Amino acid sequence: MNKPGPRIAVGGLHIECSSYNPLLTREADFELVTGQALLDSHHFHVLSDYPAQFHPTIYAHALPGGPIEQAAYNKIKADLVHELEKSAPLDGVYLMMHGAAFVDGMEDAEGDLLTAVRDCIGPDVPLSVSYDLHGNVSERVIDAIDMFTAYRTAPHVDVTDTHRRALDQLFRCLDTGQRPSVCWCPIPVALPGERTSTEDQPARDLYQKLPEVSASDGIWDASLMVGYVWVDEPRMTAASVITGLQSGPMEKAARGLAMDYWNARTDFTFGTAIGSIGACLDEAAKPGKSPFVLADSGDNPTGGGVGDRVDALREVLARAFKDVVVAGIADEPATELAFEVGPGASAQFTIGGTLDPETSEPLILDADVVNLVHGASRTDRQAVLSSKGVTIVVTAKRRPFHRLSDFQVLGLKPEEAQVVIVKSGYLVPEIKALAARTMMAISPGVVDQEIQRQPRSRSGQNIFPFADVSFDPIVRWANTDPRALAQPAD
Repeated sequence: MNKPGPRIAVGGLHIECSSYNPLLTREADFELVTGQALLDSHHFHVLSDYPAQFHPTIYAHALPGGPIEQAAYNKIKADLVHELEKSAPLDGVYLMMHGAAFVDGMEDAEGDLLTAVRDCIGPDVPLSVSYDLHGNVSERVIDAIDMFTAYRTAPHVDVTDTHRRALDQLFRCLDTGQRPSVCWCPIPVALPGERTSTEDQPARDLYQKLPEVSASDGIWDASLMVGYVWVDEPRMTAASVITGLQSGPMEKAARGLAMDYWNARTDFTFGTAIGSIGACLDEAAKPGKSPFVLADSGDNPTGGGVGDRVDALREVLARAFKDVVVAGIADEPATELAFEVGPGASAQFTIGGTLDPETSEPLILDADVVNLVHGASRTDRQAVLSSKGVTIVVTAKRRPFHRLSDFQVLGLKPEEAQVVIVKSGYLVPEIKALAARTMMAISPGVVDQEIQRQPRSRSGQNIFPFADVSFDPIVRWANTDPRALAQPAD
């Protein structure tokens, strides 16, 4: 008779939260997956390759945005713990995390959540986690877990591989009876993901080292965290994180990777040409192949931006550009007005500034309604408007335009436009492939690439590029203040 596989609980929390975004992320903003639906979801499709009895808890996933409302977070945590209790006894736990959650009124959300998980399952059940490399690590996170791994690519093309590494470590632990530990080395560097893409140097070489380091004796996994910079809390920093069995090789690897990252800190640069919105449009106006794709980075909803700014649209209209697609601007009232008047009708629209009126100034214009997309619900509505040769997509809720299908469902052919403007940082592969020419606008917004322009009271002290510091890598195992990362330079 075949022995049943180990009993493993699975779940997670996956969101980036800018503390500068004024919009709270509420329970309704999350995709909350539980039960068999969790096991069947595309997020966890790799589970079918492992011989185990998987017990679903809760997987909470949301578009990056503002701080999580405390009540929503508390419910997610309580539901996760409740499902873990129902699943007992357990042989192991795997949680799919991001690492950049920020809860309104508290700090270190992942540290809080993982501590609650550890308190629930006790000290003997091994816990493996996977992270986005744009997550922030903390001492509480390290204290709570047994195994760690993170994406090694940005843009993220190794998501499934990362989930497999986390599960492989957990099964290795269960199969061999060896209980690994995790150490980390905070690196006093804070840089946005757009300056640290693994498609570009020096990040490409830094991340190509990780498989070799992970295969070293005594080491199970080596990860290098860029961190998430649009949050004002002490754990905002880069870090090396090592899982393994032997403290000597682990500490050496953690220090080595940390020092390599530190030494490269001034070499990180944007992988594409950058400029103000105006400078980008100056380049777009020059003769050349099309489409010219402009990434409006400061209002990027996939980085935690609000998504309702019209800075780029305003400049396009002022310059009398033609054959431009602007996708998209989150504006529910404008979307509803388009549905009210219907396709073919004209109306005066006020676009922008509906979600963050204190910093985003709206634009009033006359436009024709070209097309409407109803979506699955009222909040999924989208409208295509046309004004002075510019095609404008307005949406009832915040959302990105990262796939050709996002345009095609609207009846748009971005490949035939002269200029395409999307709210994005670095372009995801599908849109990058579309672009004949491209630039990234260092535009205003809550995910401003000029991170020094954002106020900081809880982060940025003794961290590059906010301060001139020196760095002596210190490997941490437990109970060390993560704010003591570096000393002021002599």
